[in-house]
Amino acid sequence: MTSTRGRIRSNLQSTVRDLQRRKARGRRGLAVVEGVRLVEEALSAGLEFKGALVAPELARTTRGQALATELASHAVPVEEVGSRIFADLAGTDTPQGVLAIVQPRVWTLTEIPGGPLLVIDGVQDPGNVGTLIRTAHALGAAASLLLRGSADPLNAKALRAAMGATFRHPVVQLDDAPFITWARERGFTLWAAAADGVPLPRALDNRTSSQELIAVIVGNEGAGIRPQLNAIAAERVAIPLARGAESLNVAVAAGILLYEVLRGH
Repeated sequence: MTSTRGRIRSNLQSTVRDLQRRKARGRRGLAVVEGVRLVEEALSAGLEFKGALVAPELARTTRGQALATELASHAVPVEEVGSRIFADLAGTDTPQGVLAIVQPRVWTLTEIPGGPLLVIDGVQDPGNVGTLIRTAHALGAAASLLLRGSADPLNAKALRAAMGATFRHPVVQLDDAPFITWARERGFTLWAAAADGVPLPRALDNRTSSQELIAVIVGNEGAGIRPQLNAIAAERVAIPLARGAESLNVAVAAGILLYEVLRGH
């Protein structure tokens, strides 16, 4: 019995370490969620759990105790580990004593509902990618499409920034060519965020209809949207800023653009 339990512990811990690599997450279709809030969100969203690691810190709060009970009620395999081992596996500076291995839903383009959406082009910071997904979900965008060069939405930092939105909001990673073909077939109008573009109010006035399907494209934090995508965009759109202001954070800019597009949809 002891040796079997030892193997289970070793397997869970080694899986957590393996999933710290993007290639492993892609190959296995799994991710690690850490912290009480994220694990609660994953349970609420109905994700499949492969196992969980808990440390003594979890039992120090009423909410943590309730989460442990809920994990047990869902028959999630749970392994208790010491604080030192947990801290070595955790991705945060002040771990809350719980992390879980989950299997997020994999979305395809055919499953995306109709409506305006967000396209993320080469945004490399996981925190920004997570915040973009959270913003798109909160504002009611149909989906978030991640083009090549973007950070992995299942990166631990991206998941924390998304605050559970990744578990409910359609997120698809794809290359340029499939995206362009699909967008044309679905009749999307591409709006590329650009500091030197048409002011947002004018772009809104220029829409052919309030029901026009618009895909808002935001780009890399430094380089912006890649030239090949700028070239096929129907409109390059700028958010008017106060004199002396150079730019906005990519997630803030996306939020403003999506809000205005969705408000009139």
